[in-house]
Amino acid sequence: MKQLVFILMLLLSLGGLKAETLKSPDGNVTLHFDLDNGVPLYRVDYKGKPVIKESKLGLELTSGKNLTGGFRLAASETSTFDETWQPVWGEVKEIRNHYNELAVTLEQPETDRRMVVRFRVFDDGVGFRYEFPDQPHMDYFVIKEEKTQFAMAGDHTAFWLPGDYDTQEYSTVTSKLSQIRGLMDEAVTPNSSQTPFSPTGVQTALMMKTDDGLYINLHEAALVDYSCMSLDLDDENMIFESHLTPDALGNKGYMQTPARSPWRTIIVSDDARDILASKMTLNLNEPCAYDDTSWIKPTKYIGVWWEMITGKSSWAYTDLPHVKLDLVDYSQLPSNGRHAANTEHVKSYIDFAAEHGFDAVLVEGWNIGWEDWIGKSKDYVFDFVTPYPDFDVEEIERYARSKGVKMMMHHETSGSVRNYERHMERAYRFMNDHGYDAVKSGYVGDIIPRGEHHYGQWMVDHYLYALTEAAKHKIMVNAHEAVRPTGLCRTYPNLIGNESARGTEYESFGGNNPDHTTILPFTRLIGGPMDYTPGIFEMDISKLNPDNHSYVRSTLARQLALYVTMYSPLQMAADLPEHYNRFPDAFQFIKDVPVDWDDSRYLEAEPGDYITVARREKGGNNWYVGATVDENGHIARFALDFLEPGKKYVATIYADAPDAHYKDNPQAYTIRKWIVTQKTRVVQPCAPGGGFAMSIEEVTDPAVLKGLKNYRP
Repeated sequence: MKQLVFILMLLLSLGGLKAETLKSPDGNVTLHFDLDNGVPLYRVDYKGKPVIKESKLGLELTSGKNLTGGFRLAASETSTFDETWQPVWGEVKEIRNHYNELAVTLEQPETDRRMVVRFRVFDDGVGFRYEFPDQPHMDYFVIKEEKTQFAMAGDHTAFWLPGDYDTQEYSTVTSKLSQIRGLMDEAVTPNSSQTPFSPTGVQTALMMKTDDGLYINLHEAALVDYSCMSLDLDDENMIFESHLTPDALGNKGYMQTPARSPWRTIIVSDDARDILASKMTLNLNEPCAYDDTSWIKPTKYIGVWWEMITGKSSWAYTDLPHVKLDLVDYSQLPSNGRHAANTEHVKSYIDFAAEHGFDAVLVEGWNIGWEDWIGKSKDYVFDFVTPYPDFDVEEIERYARSKGVKMMMHHETSGSVRNYERHMERAYRFMNDHGYDAVKSGYVGDIIPRGEHHYGQWMVDHYLYALTEAAKHKIMVNAHEAVRPTGLCRTYPNLIGNESARGTEYESFGGNNPDHTTILPFTRLIGGPMDYTPGIFEMDISKLNPDNHSYVRSTLARQLALYVTMYSPLQMAADLPEHYNRFPDAFQFIKDVPVDWDDSRYLEAEPGDYITVARREKGGNNWYVGATVDENGHIARFALDFLEPGKKYVATIYADAPDAHYKDNPQAYTIRKWIVTQKTRVVQPCAPGGGFAMSIEEVTDPAVLKGLKNYRP
């Protein structure tokens, strides 16, 4: 009897008999936590179906006993939280943050160390993180690898991108999980010097669909002072395991208690639209850190950018390579005649912005050093304040102000991060002095100091430092080549945009897959908005640059739709003014569509195939609808039951023409106006690689309706 009691006490001390179960507020999501011989395990079910099978938790350390086993359950605590908060900008006016929480405190008797695993169970999924309280026997430790597992219940269809330490700019891939290993080597890399770090590495957010109709999304939230996570797949057992970005020494993280990891997120539903509508990533971030947010404003802009991306124009003032500021007077150098960021040319963009109601103009290539950077010399670094001789900063400031247009700054760091930090205060003050309230920052190239990576802890800390320093100057940040977003825009809403994925620029570098924009909202946009730079009307790039034979894999109508389907409070009309002047009727939608919203409804969605979204403008009753579809085309079918009962609206539909096709007839579109109501059902064909855009305006004047017909499919 005494022996039996001893065995039971031993099992209990190791957690072998202790399990915890927690359900979501609606009861559909169930979290199970357990200890198996001291090893922490969890699993997740949705409506009785397995989402994550039994999976291990923990961290491997560079020294001392790992935090992967030898635990006993010291305490557990449950609670419920329910609030409604208003984002500074967003897809909706209000967001409900409602979850049940389980915090388990694990003790490692051998080392007398404690680790808390905190779970939050929402109606749309689960978030969990590791917490390390202040404690005498663990004050500083180094992570060798995080060992979090996500055991899948089958060979799901995955919508994925290869993992990488320094770029997220890969083409999306659709395959079975079991095919990832074989396809990884075939994945197209951004350039010949960049390859995936692992034969099974996969980026998050990772989107999957099970054979029995569950949609599962894996990502992380609140990435702060920690390395970015990718996933390695054991494709024999269908188990993903976390893989953190290393530093120059190969270490994955330096922690000092009290400390915590980012949240690991699992979003799940049997309806793909719920994945797109989920606000769980935002809810797992801290509330806004700023008392005053009046200076943070959603922005629609144009810019001197696309003509340089296509090769029509140049970032650099001169073609002479390796010019050093301390040795050469730029005013004595010959211009190459193709420098886009010159005063008169930029004034024409300001005129266009003022005429058509755009908020701002972005100018890249305005500051000295681009010819040296393009030549790939690391002898030169930018100072972010010295213009080329053909760019008059004061005159541009005066002219833009006279037209009621803001200027948007550009800071290309060329990966020389310490240089940027040295110049940052001066650069931000320069912006304040010349009327710039937003900056597009770039991190192209290898990170200097060499050996660090774009997504390691060191750089993650830098991106947040740049953001919070910008806030001191009331500056908004649109960070390109930075770490992919994890919902930090809730806490720091001056992070008004990111690139962090393969955007429109790649349409000039060989093209994106036709289904690219039907997948990105399920992957990249789960963490936050993207500066995708849509609005290209001239699809044949050779008409801008005879040496560039790329073409944009999209119809013109879909380019309009992206302003609705690719949510961002920062939207660019990326094409050249002369191309918009050729299609003024279609350009009207870009002028009309808002960039901030009170409500959003996902009407249709299937990853890799199609997405149809409706959004209501901030502070108004007008709605805008967009649809993007893959290379197979699609017939969109949806109801306008989100409109107010008893009211009439005029719907303007910008659609693919019957013979439109992204390959050979992309500019074929039609524009029709109809009377619609809450009872209207829309049936709208979309061409391969196409889509449609629709504005729905409330009408109270009967004269406006005269001559229009009711909608007919």
